[in-house]
Amino acid sequence: MVFERETIKHGQPDEAEEEQTPIEEEDTGEDGADEEEEEMVDPIETIRQKCEQTAHCMHAQERLEACETRVGSRSHTEEDCTEELFDFLHARDHCVSHSQPLLGVKQCS
Repeated sequence: MVFERETIKHGQPDEAEEEQTPIEEEDTGEDGADEEEEEMVDPIETIRQKCEQTAHCMHAQERLEACETRVGSRSHTEEDCTEELFDFLHARDHCVSHSQPLLGVKQCS
């Protein structure tokens, strides 16, 4: 792909004075192949996934899924699964908050 850069000479550009200068892409590898960058992984996501596997979180998640199934099977209901969702998020976040030493962060005494 070639990008074009406008060159301005002597002040403000006029359409007659504008020149289009092609800019070539830089090769990033020896063979012209782009190096694949390692995908960044958010450490909090890794800890959340581990915490979701604990017994307390799995129980809260099962209750949430049961609620979603129950509510989804009904056509007219005022019930929602807000309480179950908050219970699951609370359990997971509680676990994450106690996992801070794994990140090298010192907990308050």
